[in-house]
Amino acid sequence: MLHAEPVPPEWQSGAGRAASPRDPRDMALDHIRLGLCVFDGEHRLAMFNRQFITLYELQDSGLRTGMTVREIVDLRCVAGTGTTMAAEPYACWLEQIGSARQASDTEVTLSNGRVHVIHNEPTSDGGWVATVEDITERCWAEARVRHMAHHDALTGLPNRNLFSERLERALAHLHDRACAPADPGAVSDERAPAEPQDEPLVAVMFLDLDGFKAVNDTLGHAGGDEILRQVARRIAHCVRGQDIVARLGGDEFAILLEGLRSPGQASDVARRVIDIVSEPIMLEASQTGVGVSVGITLCACEDAEEEPALLLRQADVALYQAKSEGQGTYRFFQEGMHAALHRHHEAECALRRALANDDFELHFQSIVALDRHRIVGAEALLRWRHPERGLLPPAEFVALAESAGLIGEIGAWVLRTGCAAAARWPGLCLAVNLSPVQVRQPGLVEQVTAVLAATGLPPHRLELEITEGLLLHDSAGTLSTLSRLRALGVGIVLDDFGTGYSSLSYLRRFPFSKIKVDRSFVANMSADVGATAIVEAVATLGQRLNMLVCAEGIETEAQVAMLRAMGCDEGQGYLFGRPRAAEAFEGLLASARTIAGSGASQRVPQSQE
Repeated sequence: MLHAEPVPPEWQSGAGRAASPRDPRDMALDHIRLGLCVFDGEHRLAMFNRQFITLYELQDSGLRTGMTVREIVDLRCVAGTGTTMAAEPYACWLEQIGSARQASDTEVTLSNGRVHVIHNEPTSDGGWVATVEDITERCWAEARVRHMAHHDALTGLPNRNLFSERLERALAHLHDRACAPADPGAVSDERAPAEPQDEPLVAVMFLDLDGFKAVNDTLGHAGGDEILRQVARRIAHCVRGQDIVARLGGDEFAILLEGLRSPGQASDVARRVIDIVSEPIMLEASQTGVGVSVGITLCACEDAEEEPALLLRQADVALYQAKSEGQGTYRFFQEGMHAALHRHHEAECALRRALANDDFELHFQSIVALDRHRIVGAEALLRWRHPERGLLPPAEFVALAESAGLIGEIGAWVLRTGCAAAARWPGLCLAVNLSPVQVRQPGLVEQVTAVLAATGLPPHRLELEITEGLLLHDSAGTLSTLSRLRALGVGIVLDDFGTGYSSLSYLRRFPFSKIKVDRSFVANMSADVGATAIVEAVATLGQRLNMLVCAEGIETEAQVAMLRAMGCDEGQGYLFGRPRAAEAFEGLLASARTIAGSGASQRVPQSQE
């Protein structure tokens, strides 16, 4: 309703009186969404509608026609719908824009946080008509859209776009400082020694979580997301308020540090990040954890014209260097790292070609029963026939396969090929090594089941070997997978026992079918009393827990005699033959059967290598 009189009593709160008949035009104006008011040539309020009162919360204010702009502003201040500007200058400003001889639109933020757009139209008598629209929700929506465009939805951190923008701005500031002329008015004391002036540095740090994929595969995406959120908060606590922490995607983060005075400050931040991220993470009732590797590149004033993309590549290269040196550490970018990265990329491409071209081979090493000197099984050992470097053992490429995400495919090939070969060897067992990555990947049990069905190898003739280090992380999930495999009838072997993080609790919690004694203990038995005691203790432990014990690295008959006396059940080593290709190994089996069939000794034929 347009008012040329004071606000009717029925508009006062709690009045409850019936309204007198109203003009249809007034009723229509009261129902428009915009607030409306008219000021006459003397700059006094001539009329206003209901929405104007609502927008400025003036229901009980005594608003009436004839009021000046200043009087209305005072009412608004009391109602809490003024602005941060003082009443007098704000009223003067409203009169100035309202009485201007041209239409205008002005955005105003009220003291209560609401945002209005005021549209003023001049009238012929020197007054004006003002309409007021509340655009608060629109502003909030636009702010959310802007935030989403520049921030990561999961962690709330800046994303790659915002990080790149801030990096460009930081380099521009660095460039401006480098180009700034020296102060001509500065007076120097030539007698005083010149003090070194540390130039400001900008540091770009790339972070990649160590072990996150395995944890994510085990806990599922919900658990992985919670880990990323907790890690993001931890990293943010390691930097200053003006620094930028961003999530680039997946488990990759970045930090931008400005105004550093030395590389050591960047090192300090990197060490804090590594320490705090590697602390245990609690998820509901369980405890897990990840690590982090950091790559750092620095930019000084003289390098400020470098492209941001170059700095990002340098930090990424330094990160690769840190991860290749064992993870959980940081490295600064240095010239020459690009060449190392190129070599790594070439090696990865060659490995992919090897998988596609079937350039892998399996060699088999005999596992012998020590009491009878008879072959009871074989361990499948992977080899890569490299076109330039010849036959490569797993130590040369397994780590590369894991970092390239190929270990699952290669492991599946080993399992299929090995089981198909072992199915031709009546009564013999096949041992296949599993990497920690394979065990943590989902679907391993189903994969083993399918391979056994396809090759016809009975489950009890397959042994899967794992190392102690696998049990350190997420032992509950790992033991669950191993238990399901054991339930199939497959043997589970604890390899290299005693060299890693041995814990008798592992042997108590999971019924391994076999323990393998590392070759280092076997080699030192004759000269090291401690090594002998360890081997004897493991053999006794196996007997008590009803687990077979296999000694690796046997090279002499004297070692066989000692091991047999200690109670070791099986052995491997060059004494019984080096690893052989499938055809050569099957020839060895044929020779052993011929000797046994002739009635002669059943001793394993000595290697002719």
